[in-house]
Amino acid sequence: MKPLLEVVQDFFDSAINEPITSTEIIPLSGGDRRYFRFYTDKNSYIGCYNENIKENEVFFYYTNHFRAIDVPLPEILAIDTDRKIYILEDLGKASLLNNLEAKGLCDEVFDLYKKSLKELARMQILGAKDLDFDKALTAKEFGKQAILSDLLYFKYYFVDTLKIPYDKQQLLDDFDALATYLTRTEYKMFMFRDFQSRNIIVNDGKVSFIDYQGGMKGALQYDVASLLWQAKADLPENWKNELLEYYISVIDELLPTPVQKEVFVSQYNGYVVIRMLQVLGAYGFRGLFERKAHFLTSIPLALRNLKWFLTNRKVGLIVPTLDDILSQITSDEVIPRFEPKKADENTPLVVKIKSFSYKKSGIPKDETGNGGGFAFDCRGILNPGRYEPYKILTGRDKEVIDFLEQQTKMPDFMNNIYNIVDISVEDYMARGFDSLAINFGCTGGQHRSVYAAEQTARHLRNKYKVKVDLEHVEQGIKEVKY
Repeated sequence: MKPLLEVVQDFFDSAINEPITSTEIIPLSGGDRRYFRFYTDKNSYIGCYNENIKENEVFFYYTNHFRAIDVPLPEILAIDTDRKIYILEDLGKASLLNNLEAKGLCDEVFDLYKKSLKELARMQILGAKDLDFDKALTAKEFGKQAILSDLLYFKYYFVDTLKIPYDKQQLLDDFDALATYLTRTEYKMFMFRDFQSRNIIVNDGKVSFIDYQGGMKGALQYDVASLLWQAKADLPENWKNELLEYYISVIDELLPTPVQKEVFVSQYNGYVVIRMLQVLGAYGFRGLFERKAHFLTSIPLALRNLKWFLTNRKVGLIVPTLDDILSQITSDEVIPRFEPKKADENTPLVVKIKSFSYKKSGIPKDETGNGGGFAFDCRGILNPGRYEPYKILTGRDKEVIDFLEQQTKMPDFMNNIYNIVDISVEDYMARGFDSLAINFGCTGGQHRSVYAAEQTARHLRNKYKVKVDLEHVEQGIKEVKY
């Protein structure tokens, strides 16, 4: 059986009359879709493979429908007969989030947010006309049942996991009241469903959208809440207020009559709460149940985001049991549970991380005299070095990183390592120890072990701010990260 990349390349060769000069594997952002960027002498293209044909059909339908009214979406250039592979126009690499992180809170980025909201409003309102919502991927409408589903997700995977005491029936009554209130919005049109800055591509000052196949009929406020209250973007209060005002001015021009601003904003605040609780439910499932480190470290930020909102905004609905639960999970007793102790200038611990080759140099000796630490064998992970494009590269190169993260079980491997290593790091910091050795070995000490050492160093620096002494034995590279 051919590797997936070759299968998609073969279709590209048959559909696009331009020889491929180079290929890039695009990291997964969600779902099971696999993306590749193909470069030719003339242009670049996106190749996609997805086994979920129904999802593909929704994507094709939405794309053609919205592009007909000039919503900035990628052009579909070719679709294979099985409807599993398709070639798209390449909109660019940089997302709105990338621009925000690189340029900060400047006028240029603020203007990009305005452009995004303007195009969103057109997509929601003008695009809803003649749109067949029966073709939606999951439910055709984000109605009461969908809202209740998000609330129950939060209950089961976050609240119940923390063992927060509450009256179950009263909480369900509050959920029902909130869901009923939010479904009474006057304007139900197209809802993007995952309108976040990472799904907005920026190229030459213009914005375009991706990942809209989960859209359905729903309230206008939901998508705006998703964008402006995205925890990772962490937009300041004045930006959120001004951008919401701008969005309302845009939809007022597109709707038959202007919205009732007070009612619209009150329901908008309700959708902000829904979105935040949905995110906490996802973090609870991925972090507290699946023990994935990235999601665990995201919980404190999400809780502090929620706490600020509860202090400064009002939904306009009395839901006492839910309010009590939200007060408990955002308390000064709960949030610190998810915030690991950080190292400071007085912390003596230095974590010594090394990559090595079992064949060449063997497991590094512990020079401290403790004779302890960890040695993890990475040879159970598929070796990129077996494939020609990666042979001269290392685990520090983007191509190898993408291969390991997208084509192997390395992410699961690393999450388990983080869970093990974190225990020792926290214990050693608490007890004032000064050294911990963590070694990663593979066949040549070039790809898998180097990647694992790099990622572990990054994880420990980000989570604990601990001093890291990183060495790649076979490459002769040593870095001290204090």
